[in-house]
Amino acid sequence: MALAPGMFMKQAIPKIKRQVGGETALCATSGGVDSMVCAFLAHRAIGKRLIALFIDDGLMRENEAKVVSRTLRKHGVRTVVMPVAKDFFKALKGKTDPEDMRKAFRDTFYRTLGKAVRKYRASYLIQGTIAADIKETKGRIKSQHNVLSQIGIDPRKYGLSIIEPLVTLYKPGVRKVGKALGLPRSIYERMPFPGPGLATRVVGEVTPERVRIVRKATAIVESGMKRFKPFQTFAVLLNDRATGIKKGKRAFGNIIVIRSVESKNALTAFPTKVPYTVLEKIQKKICREIPQVTKVLYDLSPKPPSTIEYI
Repeated sequence: MALAPGMFMKQAIPKIKRQVGGETALCATSGGVDSMVCAFLAHRAIGKRLIALFIDDGLMRENEAKVVSRTLRKHGVRTVVMPVAKDFFKALKGKTDPEDMRKAFRDTFYRTLGKAVRKYRASYLIQGTIAADIKETKGRIKSQHNVLSQIGIDPRKYGLSIIEPLVTLYKPGVRKVGKALGLPRSIYERMPFPGPGLATRVVGEVTPERVRIVRKATAIVESGMKRFKPFQTFAVLLNDRATGIKKGKRAFGNIIVIRSVESKNALTAFPTKVPYTVLEKIQKKICREIPQVTKVLYDLSPKPPSTIEYI
């Protein structure tokens, strides 16, 4: 980041206060580093006139709504959870093309936010868009769900006026601001998690059942890889299936990919060098606890030519 964290905060907090004025603002908060830092920064600026909104879209990690809302409320941030999973699964139904899926998620995401803005009579939406989101979307690598005006989409289409305090920062800078704000280490050092959530980790159609499989696998992978402190690690559910053996009989089951990478800014990345014994332990636990899975793979692809996420 060009500015030291303290100087960045000294400029950003009064700016948010000026922009919001005496009105109410919503902050879209998914539990990821960017949105959580953004929520705490905005809370520092406007206090109780901020509502942190967690959209429970059915695509989050295990117990995410409970963990995120508890963390925010513990630190005095007014928090609302919106259970809207049915809307998102309806929007994603039948879609398999990555860009179609991302655009369907984005449209549902902002329509949901527009409803919340009207319900809580908020005048502004504050969100944690960062520099990498814009760079990848403008470069047509993949459409980030939280990029609108930068690619010619007028936020007023959804009834929104958007404020993006972190838009000049990359991930390392966001973490530094989070630390300077006094956030718990568990928040500002948390692994990145995509806005569209587990939808980016399901290759093929995104259904409640397929998300349940990848959610469980992700929890196992994150736990098994925790000691290595990778930049990002998760599980991916492929669209293909593979023959396996379950209880001595042929089983045609799902394929899970373990993904773990090291990176500084998410623009480039290389695979984590993991001992075979660790991968073997994770594989056994996945196949034991998720009977629908018959094959587990480890992804060795760097970025580029791969991206970190699959969708």
